[in-house]
Amino acid sequence: QVQVVESGGGLVQAGGSLRLSCTASGLTFDDYAMGWFRQAPGEEREGISCISRSGSRKYYADSVKGRFTISRDNAENTLYLQMNVLTPEDSAMYYCAATFLPYDDCSVFWYRSAGKDYWGKGTLVTISS
Repeated sequence: QVQVVESGGGLVQAGGSLRLSCTASGLTFDDYAMGWFRQAPGEEREGISCISRSGSRKYYADSVKGRFTISRDNAENTLYLQMNVLTPEDSAMYYCAATFLPYDDCSVFWYRSAGKDYWGKGTLVTISS
């Protein structure tokens, strides 16, 4: 049984940092591209970053580029999102998603919620002004 579990969310002041983690079990982790998404109340789910199976390719939404860094540790079956210079607009539920891909890239439609194989239940990030 596949499980995907996010952690690391919390309440921080604007300008601060958080590091999210996502641990997956029940699958061969390095067969999957991984992505981070977020959803604020009343908004659609937004793809913010993806990382290829080996970690060699990474993509970011413009809204987080230069502030967020995605990484993965395949030996630990864990995905990370380092978030710096946080603003209240970053407040949302953050989700990670796993997508089985037979190649080492995630550039095609990485930002779309559709087509992902497994999702976690999310971790809440709240940024105070």
